[in-house]
Amino acid sequence: MMNPILGESAMSRPVMVELPDDPNKLRLPDGVHERLQRLLDKQDEGMPLTLEERREAEGLVEVAELLSLLKGRAELARRNGDD
Repeated sequence: MMNPILGESAMSRPVMVELPDDPNKLRLPDGVHERLQRLLDKQDEGMPLTLEERREAEGLVEVAELLSLLKGRAELARRNGDD
């Protein structure tokens, strides 16, 4: 699969990640979340984002999605009693 941002092939590999005891810690820091929200609000108000802002917003959305995925897996592992 081609990564449109990096312009390189992305390959899936299993990775072991140590997750925090509290899955709610897997979120964007407040300042980063606020920045993403400002960019999205600007776009929603019909103001075009600059190329730099669009790339920043896309990158932040990717990070937020990854954290959300990790949070879901951490919650599932916690319910299943996995360590």
